[in-house]
Amino acid sequence: MGILSHLLILHLLWAALVFCQYEDYDFEDEYGGEPDHQLPYYFNPNTQVEVPRFPFPVECAKECFCPPAFPLSMYCDHRKLKTIPNIPSHVQQLYLQNNNIEAVPAGPFTNVTFIREINLSYNNIKFHMIDHGVFAKLSHLVQLHLQHNELEEFPFPLPSSLERLLLGFNKISRLPANALEGLPNMTTLDLCNNLLDDSVFKEKPFSNMKNLMQLNLCNNKLQTMPPDLPPSLRHLSLENNSISHIPENYFHRLPHIIALRMSHNNLQDIPHNTFNLPNLLELNLGHNKLKQVFYIPRSLQHLYIEDNEIENINVTVMCPTLDPLNIKQLTYIRVDQNKLTSPISSYAFFCFPLIRTIYYGEQNVTVSRPSQLRTPVFRRFLTPEEFQEAEDNHETLNQETEEDHEAEDSYFHPYY
Repeated sequence: MGILSHLLILHLLWAALVFCQYEDYDFEDEYGGEPDHQLPYYFNPNTQVEVPRFPFPVECAKECFCPPAFPLSMYCDHRKLKTIPNIPSHVQQLYLQNNNIEAVPAGPFTNVTFIREINLSYNNIKFHMIDHGVFAKLSHLVQLHLQHNELEEFPFPLPSSLERLLLGFNKISRLPANALEGLPNMTTLDLCNNLLDDSVFKEKPFSNMKNLMQLNLCNNKLQTMPPDLPPSLRHLSLENNSISHIPENYFHRLPHIIALRMSHNNLQDIPHNTFNLPNLLELNLGHNKLKQVFYIPRSLQHLYIEDNEIENINVTVMCPTLDPLNIKQLTYIRVDQNKLTSPISSYAFFCFPLIRTIYYGEQNVTVSRPSQLRTPVFRRFLTPEEFQEAEDNHETLNQETEEDHEAEDSYFHPYY
């Protein structure tokens, strides 16, 4: 016991000496005085591919720029390049947009092992100038940008790792049966502004894409609703086609839809419960030929039905019953360029207690002379500051030209 007591005393004396040594030390003198309030960084092993350590400065193609702050990225955009430079093996993000590239050979990608994103948008690439399998060999590729090129066909084969594929503004007119096979991780597919018609659906190209959440088919030549879409879809864009009918119960297979955009089509009649979807937040049916309104689901927040042929908005059809425990979430309706002669019934404010804005605008009561309702914009629940901001925005909107609206509606951002 005596030995243990002595050892304990020595230990306490040593601890006191260490404490006294740092008791008056001001750590702020060494680290600048201000605490670091940055949010903690949570590393996700699925978002970064482990690459071998490399000395600085990193290797970079002479035509490009590799910033020291982003050693895994190589910027070759806006440089009038006609060919793809050799790509160092460590590169994970490659930016080649806005050049004059016409071909994608396999050579520059020979030693590329870890690349995750390639941006080849705004070039002159054609399908037959892409070496077969050049993308399929990139086993870590997650995102591929090929919009605004000259592609006549879908650029397959592709790697199974791919999650986002952007092909808008090309000349693609068909989808081979196997073009979308082996892509289990695909979440976003943008095919807007191509030459696709209903024949592309014969092989049911989208049916096996179990994780697809966003499908953009706007500005094509579709006349019918695309069949056999995966139930995983959240966002569906079908603007600027020639679709005239939505089959009854069409959306029963798509219960997770959040945003549906079908403006600039030929829709005339909507079955009553077509949009009875539990998660729908945004519905855009502007610039069609609708004569009647339809049932509004509880979840819907924004409704666009401008530039149709609606003469009367029957609120009872939109809201058959009142349920105080499950109030409807609608906050915004746009109904300008219809044939309304009177504002929406005040009963709407019982059905939709959260509604803030109804935009009436001009109404096409007669072909030769559009009329304007007494209240072009109805707003409520606005503070004076919010009201003034809304008025300023409305004045700006009135100054926009018709061409501005057409340009805005013709194509939307592929990420919603």
